[in-house]
Amino acid sequence: MDSLTQIVLGGALAAAVAPPGHRRAALLAGAALGTLPDLDVLPVAWLTDDPVNHMTWHRSLSHSLLVLPWVAWAIWAWCKRRGGRVAQSPRRWFWAMQLALVTHPLLDAFTVYGTQLLWPLRPPPVMWSSVFIIDPLYTIWLLAACVFAWFARESRRATRVLVAGLVLSSSYLAWSLVAKSLVEREAERSLAAIGLHDAPRFSVPMPFNTLLWRVVAMTPEGFVEGERSLVADRGPMRFTAYPSDVQALAEVRETPAVRELQWFNRGFMKATQHRGELVLSDLRMGSEPDYSFRFAMARRTQDGWQAIPPRQLEWPREAASGRLAAMWRRIWTPARFDEARLQDARQ
Repeated sequence: MDSLTQIVLGGALAAAVAPPGHRRAALLAGAALGTLPDLDVLPVAWLTDDPVNHMTWHRSLSHSLLVLPWVAWAIWAWCKRRGGRVAQSPRRWFWAMQLALVTHPLLDAFTVYGTQLLWPLRPPPVMWSSVFIIDPLYTIWLLAACVFAWFARESRRATRVLVAGLVLSSSYLAWSLVAKSLVEREAERSLAAIGLHDAPRFSVPMPFNTLLWRVVAMTPEGFVEGERSLVADRGPMRFTAYPSDVQALAEVRETPAVRELQWFNRGFMKATQHRGELVLSDLRMGSEPDYSFRFAMARRTQDGWQAIPPRQLEWPREAASGRLAAMWRRIWTPARFDEARLQDARQ
């Protein structure tokens, strides 16, 4: 999730658990701990200039549930030895610090990016993908609770508001999982109808909401993409087929950078040729034809594809122009049907 959300989640949790007399200190400490895991981008940028490594190393060690509890304990033990508030109420501060730090990767796991909760083990990163990386309807309750608690300090009302903010934001997360299950259920039926029942797929909400969803399923020739509005759409989902250069991808699949990228995104990527280079696009973030993560991975030679140092291509900023307005209209408007594209998907 975005930094503001992680800051207010950490602050709200720490302030709700720490003694009321330590309210402002807990808000600040929780905010710092809530954003601490994302500082991993700094050493990663210093250690390597490989953009694939930048992507796959982020949300690894600093987001591991096998690491963070020990980090929280170490910070708590250091603060306790120094005396002050933590020494005055060590048990409550212990849990305030643990919760503020450990909830960061758990919240990140609700997005589609991929969070390595069990690092240094190597299962594919967790991507529950039920909320967008920025979702105001999750953040607003926590932000309001933190602002209120800052001014109300040790009052009982501040505690109640903090708890209410945490309950409301958690309820929104629960709703996002319900919404995802509704979309997945219809996607499974609709994909089965076009012969893609067993196709690898994922679903993810469109930016800033949980009412409009995008579903992608992989095919032998590429992938199909469909949208589902929980407000406007009824009946089967409608999918559009898109090609991928699967032959070129197969030729470079065993190169280290491509293997790493495929592990990280579970194979949800497309291959295209651009100016003699093979470009791999992560299908999870963005929508056809514009994606946030696109990497030039190989160059065509007389002997076939030759691996090159990965290079990230800039995301076309003009792609966002008008997208939000169109997305808002789409929430309330049923999907249009593309018979030709659907026929391609069936084939």
